[in-house]
Amino acid sequence: MTTPDIAARRALGACAALMVGALTLTACGGNASAKSDDGKGGQDSAAKTSTAKIVISAKDGSNGASINATGVQVSAGKLTVVKMTVAGSGQAVDGTLSADGSTWKPKEQLERGTKYEISATAKDAKGLTAAANSIFTTVDSANSYIGTYTPDNGTTVGVGMPVSFTFDKVISDKKAVQSHIAVTSSSGQQVVGHWFGSQRLDFRPQDYWKAGSKVTMKIDLDGVEGANGVYGVQKKTVTFTVGRSQVSTVDANTQTMTVVRDGRTLKSVPVSTGSPEHTTYNGQMVISEKFTQTRMNSQTVGLGGEYDIPDVPHAMRLTQSGTFIHGNYWYNKGNAPFGREGTSHGCVGLADVQGAQGDTTAKWFYDNSLIGDVVIVKNSPDKTVQPDNGLNGWNLSWNEWTAGSAV
Repeated sequence: MTTPDIAARRALGACAALMVGALTLTACGGNASAKSDDGKGGQDSAAKTSTAKIVISAKDGSNGASINATGVQVSAGKLTVVKMTVAGSGQAVDGTLSADGSTWKPKEQLERGTKYEISATAKDAKGLTAAANSIFTTVDSANSYIGTYTPDNGTTVGVGMPVSFTFDKVISDKKAVQSHIAVTSSSGQQVVGHWFGSQRLDFRPQDYWKAGSKVTMKIDLDGVEGANGVYGVQKKTVTFTVGRSQVSTVDANTQTMTVVRDGRTLKSVPVSTGSPEHTTYNGQMVISEKFTQTRMNSQTVGLGGEYDIPDVPHAMRLTQSGTFIHGNYWYNKGNAPFGREGTSHGCVGLADVQGAQGDTTAKWFYDNSLIGDVVIVKNSPDKTVQPDNGLNGWNLSWNEWTAGSAV
């Protein structure tokens, strides 16, 4: 899953249309007191002013400038030189000049809460020069919000993978924010957003995504007021692919898991779910992370010192609260629980070996699973998992899901 800092840099492209604002132009092609061609000063000595008009989208002296849409454009002329620096340090900001010389924009998104300086010159058809300058400050983090999202651009995911945004600020105008995020699928499925509280917004269709479909999310939050005086800074298009359909069903009564791919049973494997003291959640759960090996410590999930295993193999997260489906190498070799009884602290265990090597049941399932695949647990004495505990909104009916939309 994308961390806030990484997602912010990934999500903030410099591909927005330039905002139009007026700036005073400095003409550099004539002088009001210049002499005429006959060497005599007089009324026919007209100043020569460039017709090129430069516009820097961030006005001189402004605060709260966009980190995406800041740039330079010119009409009736061509840009010849554009220099952008971080004010004070003089650190250069690289940019790209369009082939026709009409626009310039930074190559990367700007930093929030930073003062910049732009100076630009252009020439008109007669070679007369115009210039413009601006010193401005971009929107700061206190007055802006960012949504960390999953899945990442260009990834292939399972049919259960929702689009999920977590915002770093409380969103009070949910309608404004949701209406500026569009999620569509090549399958034609209707996609609807649902708010979990005031900082998380997920999108999903009524049923699982169609296998092989392409999903596009257009994020157009730059300048959108999500709360009083707090504005978005993201403008980006993200696409991902839905892979084959794989839904695995764990039956806590029989301690087996049946793996179904594209409607065909691949394999039924023995598992060990939660013990009577630490039962496993029922419900539809989506694999959100995969780790070849990871540490599991009981204290991190609100238990005592029952376990601290530094190298749990083939672990795949099902809930944010700590439910995994993972390999188990520490089981009693003379009395293996798989297929017989639940012995875990709420996870779903598969037979494995230490070091995540070898031809094991856990390795097979790990190698054959995608982030976004669905794991369903049934017949456990526990309750159904909460829909916001992980990426598990499928446990809401379609009516319940659409009731949580702000648009």
